[in-house]
Amino acid sequence: MSMTPETPLPPKGLRRGMRPVPALIFGSRWLQLPLYIGLIVAQCVYVVLFLKELWHLITHSFDFSEQQIMLVVLGLIDVVMISNLLVMVIVGGYETFVSRLNLNGHPDEPEWLSHVNASVLKIKLAMAIIGISSIHLLRTFIEAGNLGSTTARTTNYTEAGVMWQTIIHIVFILSAVGIAYVDKLSNSAEAHANGHGRHGHKADHGTSAH
Repeated sequence: MSMTPETPLPPKGLRRGMRPVPALIFGSRWLQLPLYIGLIVAQCVYVVLFLKELWHLITHSFDFSEQQIMLVVLGLIDVVMISNLLVMVIVGGYETFVSRLNLNGHPDEPEWLSHVNASVLKIKLAMAIIGISSIHLLRTFIEAGNLGSTTARTTNYTEAGVMWQTIIHIVFILSAVGIAYVDKLSNSAEAHANGHGRHGHKADHGTSAH
């Protein structure tokens, strides 16, 4: 007996609308829009902070020591990395959880946006947080250069504070590794399930042919 062909989907304009409750639930995703707009405002604040710190560096370029200049530059890098994190959350989060940006073919479309999903976004955010934590830890190591000295103490850091900051940084790294490992296991299980489903479908076709 011949199989009945699948009924083609009606044109988009003729499709039956969603029921009120599912439409309300699905439309609630737009409640996140003010959150992303707020992050854009926060990024503007970071731009002002960056310009302020840059002007401070320029005006004191002849007065600061090499260590002080290095600390200010690390602070500028820290602001840039946090700004990159904000862009990643705004663009990736909006694309994943709210609505499509329709950037296909745009010359400035981020490379990672074409395959972004919730798992990829979590991994990228974890890596960005590790980068920010690394900058903070490096600044701490530079400022704590005279930590063990009994003659000169030019830092407010304590040995316990530096130790805990290092431990927290290691925890960030282990968390990112754990997220990536769980994501890898999920992808492997999904690929295995899809492969098993395809083999089973082929077997059914072979049995029906006989």
